[in-house]
Amino acid sequence: MSLTILKGTVVSAPAPGRLEATENGYLVAEGGVIRGVFPVLPEQYAGAAVEDCGDDLIVQSFADLHLHAPQYPMLGMGMDLPLLDWLNTYTFPLEARFADPDYARTIYRRLAAELAENGTTRVCMFSSLHTDATLILMEELEKAGITGYVGKVNMDRNSLPGVLEETTEQSMSETLRWLEACGDFRLVKPMLTPRFTPSCSDELMAFLGKLAAERTLPVQSHLSENDKEIQWVRELHPDCKQYWETYAKYGLWNDRTVMAHCVWSDERERAAMRDAGVTVVHCADSNQNICSGVAPVRTMLQEGLKVALGSDIAGGDELHMFDVVASAIRASKARRILDSWQTDFLTVAEGWYLGTSAGAAYFGERPGFAPGNALHALVLRDSDLPQPHPLTGAERLERAVYLRQKDAIRAVWSAGRKIFSRE
Repeated sequence: MSLTILKGTVVSAPAPGRLEATENGYLVAEGGVIRGVFPVLPEQYAGAAVEDCGDDLIVQSFADLHLHAPQYPMLGMGMDLPLLDWLNTYTFPLEARFADPDYARTIYRRLAAELAENGTTRVCMFSSLHTDATLILMEELEKAGITGYVGKVNMDRNSLPGVLEETTEQSMSETLRWLEACGDFRLVKPMLTPRFTPSCSDELMAFLGKLAAERTLPVQSHLSENDKEIQWVRELHPDCKQYWETYAKYGLWNDRTVMAHCVWSDERERAAMRDAGVTVVHCADSNQNICSGVAPVRTMLQEGLKVALGSDIAGGDELHMFDVVASAIRASKARRILDSWQTDFLTVAEGWYLGTSAGAAYFGERPGFAPGNALHALVLRDSDLPQPHPLTGAERLERAVYLRQKDAIRAVWSAGRKIFSRE
């Protein structure tokens, strides 16, 4: 059985708002599974090879629970447009290009490499509606060592006719073809992905709900991101009082469901998420760039909802999760002001928890470097940064959220395997 022992300043988030640091500690994994963090190497490992990281930080790698892979080439574009105009002007025409497998391969290989070298090792990711491109995306993520879920997007209405569209029959048959081709993937698994309610007919939603139940498949989509979107959903589903019901009535609402944004989810919708075990993915950058609003994350946490973070590229303009964590913290401060100072903002330790442990929980893992978890870690160097005073491990990690030196990430492990090294 393979043995990995990393020595350095080990910092993790074992609980919301708490960072646990072990100076000159040892992180031990056997067969890719964490055995523990130790201040002194246990006798049973005496003589074993140790990867000495010196004074570098050894921290959890990231989980990005909402991003659109085919939008990677348009990072930083269209940020002056509201959501629905942005989709039609930029997003849909770009996604149409992924009908070309060669283009898909080029883009997805680069995306997978950038995720790995920046410490994102778990994902819930949207592809486009193209089956072959979706399989290429899964192949490239698997080669890069990224784990998680990918979905072929379903959208049989309100697309861009002649540019990006599929019929109901095509959407259903291609979804089945895609699922049949997913059997050989070890690290990356399929996830049903109705783009959002306005993009999917009732017939298609019913098909996906039946498929989710029959095959116990997870589901990802969008919820209550934008006021015009919410009004549109009301018009399409007059029998539903709230947006979430358009998923629930088709069986797409349970503890395997991931819903991005939830900016305008009121108390009743939030209660429906909590009671069903739905995971909310907060995408602060995107919500601000497209002027959707500021999600009430503190309220969600106080009410017992499961909340994680997503980069939401390319509505979000940052793929790197250090920056996504920082954006979530800044957004919570804006929310505090909007709430007349009645809610607390997220601390750095809480933001870090949401970007690491909270996302890992969707994959069945316990918080922090808990024994029994798969080894997902990165080594972070900060020796070139000026020191105001001797910093604790927790202080160093807190600063890294906002400030990192060039080539700070030295190595990354995913599911027990080293997938990136700068040495």
